[in-house]
Amino acid sequence: MAMEHLRWRPTVNERDFIESALQSDLRVDGRRSFDFRRLDISFGRGCVFVEWVVIIDVVAVSFREDGSSEVQLGETRVMGYVTAQLVPPYRDRPNEGTLAIFTEFSPMADPAFEPGRPGESAIELGRVIDRGLRESRAVDMESLCVVAGKYVWSVRVDLHILDNGGNLIDAANIAALAALSTFRRPECTVGGEDGQQVTVHDAEVRDPIPLTIHHLPIAVTFAYFGEGNIVVVDPTYKEEAVMGGRMTATVNSNGDVCAIQKAGGEGVMSSVIMQCLRIASVKAADVTSKIRTAVEKYATEKALKKVKRLPASMSQKTNAPDVTMVDKGDDKLGSQSVETLSDVQQISKDPSVVIEANDHEDAKPMITESSTEVKTTSSSGAAVESDEAQEIRSPKSLKDAIKPKHKRKKRKDNRS
Repeated sequence: MAMEHLRWRPTVNERDFIESALQSDLRVDGRRSFDFRRLDISFGRGCVFVEWVVIIDVVAVSFREDGSSEVQLGETRVMGYVTAQLVPPYRDRPNEGTLAIFTEFSPMADPAFEPGRPGESAIELGRVIDRGLRESRAVDMESLCVVAGKYVWSVRVDLHILDNGGNLIDAANIAALAALSTFRRPECTVGGEDGQQVTVHDAEVRDPIPLTIHHLPIAVTFAYFGEGNIVVVDPTYKEEAVMGGRMTATVNSNGDVCAIQKAGGEGVMSSVIMQCLRIASVKAADVTSKIRTAVEKYATEKALKKVKRLPASMSQKTNAPDVTMVDKGDDKLGSQSVETLSDVQQISKDPSVVIEANDHEDAKPMITESSTEVKTTSSSGAAVESDEAQEIRSPKSLKDAIKPKHKRKKRKDNRS
């Protein structure tokens, strides 16, 4: 690069210190050899707008809220956002959409980055991520087809480097996967007389559709030191200036190897590469769980914003009132009458619950478990009670009320 001289170069003492620390299984930032830095994933921090461009039956739609993500891996920060537009497909693949990765290296992230035309680092970064996504068929391209041979969705992922703290490939790969996981493309319908007219619906009319993602290919970068004898994961900015070689393995949570990239440097034995692939499989499962957890949290927060909540004044009026059940006896549900507070106070002197039974002629009497009293009501409404029950419930004198029930029964027998 034209501005390669602006890149930080370690002194001899700094190089010796980093290498001697790695030989003791220690790193400058306090991590172990196979430890990742802290990973933070956020969504929806980009500009929220919808852009419609109609040029020769081509509609470009940009959603910066749902397809936007920002990843911070240690001191490295990368922002990614996804856009989609309707374009004609390739002739050799008329039923598949397209996916493209574009990177932007700004001098704000690193003085060594030259503005304007992308350099070798930007091209390598884009190719590694693109190979891991497209060659592994992580995104279902056939689901992006609208009209075979005429219209397909072209998905574009833009990655902006905000701060270069080392290991840009892993951070940019996570940012691309997070943005693709939250992206929603507009729903479109095909109609018209010839069945070739495409109508793109607004998000307020129909809910956008997420992309079909089969798995998440995670890029894990290894740095080699001391002729390939020392291997570390997730190198920092200073470690990249000292390392002798680098290899990036793209692996999913199932342990499938999607891509491998080794950009020059010192040679590595095959046994070391197999060890790195096993380590990458474990790290890929960990990073995949973090991405899915962040995506689920973002989806939950977004869904809660759409829930309409009642005001506080409405919630105060929803106190549970007293309810009186009246059984009509015609094999239908009894009607429920909700009484106000004033009506409840008027009948507070008689707390008993009144149950009326207007049965038909073939209705059976109601028997309660709390009392042996049996009360039947005919169709005319006249109640017929047994003498025993009437005497027990309403005694004729105070002495009869004090007497036990068995004595009342004995008195009745003497009377008879």
